[in-house]
Amino acid sequence: MTIVDTRQPDPKRFISGATGDWEIIVGMEVHAQVTSESKLFSGASTSFGAEPNDNVSLVDAAMPGMLPVINEECVRQAVRTGLGLKAQINHRSVFDRKNYFYPDLPQGYQISQYQQPIVGEGIVKVAVGPDRQGNFEDIEVGIERLHLEQDAGKSMHDQHPTMSYVDLNRSGVALMEIVSKPDIRSADEAKAYLTKLRTILRYLGTCDGNMDEGSMRADVNVSVRKPGGDFGTRCEIKNVNSIRFVGQAIESEARRQIAILEDGGSIDQETRLFDPTKGETRSMRSKEEAHDYRYFPDPDLLPLEFDQAYVDDLAKDLPELPDDKKERLVTSLGLSAYDASVLVSEKAIADFYEKVASGRDGKMAANWVINDLLGALNKSGEEIESTPVSPDQIGAIIDLIKEGTISGKIAKDLFEIVWNEGGDPAKIVEDRGMKQVTDTGAIEKAVDEVIAANPDKVAQAKEKPTLAGWFVGQVMKATGGKANPKAVNDLVKSKLGIE
Repeated sequence: MTIVDTRQPDPKRFISGATGDWEIIVGMEVHAQVTSESKLFSGASTSFGAEPNDNVSLVDAAMPGMLPVINEECVRQAVRTGLGLKAQINHRSVFDRKNYFYPDLPQGYQISQYQQPIVGEGIVKVAVGPDRQGNFEDIEVGIERLHLEQDAGKSMHDQHPTMSYVDLNRSGVALMEIVSKPDIRSADEAKAYLTKLRTILRYLGTCDGNMDEGSMRADVNVSVRKPGGDFGTRCEIKNVNSIRFVGQAIESEARRQIAILEDGGSIDQETRLFDPTKGETRSMRSKEEAHDYRYFPDPDLLPLEFDQAYVDDLAKDLPELPDDKKERLVTSLGLSAYDASVLVSEKAIADFYEKVASGRDGKMAANWVINDLLGALNKSGEEIESTPVSPDQIGAIIDLIKEGTISGKIAKDLFEIVWNEGGDPAKIVEDRGMKQVTDTGAIEKAVDEVIAANPDKVAQAKEKPTLAGWFVGQVMKATGGKANPKAVNDLVKSKLGIE
């Protein structure tokens, strides 16, 4: 296969070495577990967390005479993923045997797809950033292919001092291997790509993207070259299971390769592992080539064939994807590109926001979800799925502000109460006397008292009108934040004779 370089050298991406600038070239092979209740070729469960070897059928254990039967749901999910990646869907694909020995691979081969995958070339649009100025840069990462394959089991080396145990629960679980083109030029781009890919999969519901559970893993191919030169020799960093580790692994491996090349050495093509504790990669084995696996069509499986009507039927039911949702939030609700990007970054966040914004001011809803809710979640280390504040509760707080029942400051206090104690925001305001003061007589009295107590400030305010804000703050403080801010501002300016 000829690898085509589709990106021009970008000086912003270069890293410095002893002999000048270098360019990092990255391609990724992401293994995403297909969302399905049973495995790719058997009826065994795919549930996570089962006791070792509980989810194993005779097919998964490679018992003699057992034949694989394709799971149509896995095919459906692969096609839906291909559509979400704007990729070519191949109406005919072939399953092959990829032969290699490993203790947790009972068959002695993996059923995969080699020359004829189910999905061909596609594209992922990625926003990289923000930079120090808060700006994002849009890039495109090409998808080379997506193919279906079965996962291997898991060897456990820490259960016994002299023996290794094998858990076959994962054996036969359906994976989509999503192969990118070598279009990625930095660790930040790689992290942004993997984040966007996971977001798309979650929107589609074809993979849960839980990297800590092993349902999404990345093999990262890294090479370096002088800017604009030929591709260098790549090393594959195997089974990286977090987005943060992907970035660290790329940085470490690129520096390792540059140091070798600048010292007059050459890079050996090999498979490496990333040690997050040491922050470095280490050699695992020499890199295999395709001929080492002795691929051939699996004789137990016919070619997988379907027509365009099947694809069209699946396309009709695709959900709104992140890029389309972002565009709608910007054009229809008037959100900034940054706010829309934050809101669509995770399906759960987007769903939460849409419930809050339903029938309300979109920008105000965005501010509350991004600044208050996500800010509180970030401080507490919680995810939005476990938020103690519901969309209805935030919506009720916004409604109370719009009605003039509470001020913005009272709303912040109210959010804290709801976050810590729960409850109906409207009832909390009523029961705790948190309504803002709108009685102009009471507000005027408070303004008069503040002005009377600060004659020196009054004189200064006449010379410097911006000091009116100080008086507003003092009145709000005196009223416990309950006074209507606009009424206070108007009365202060009127009393001070400030336009």
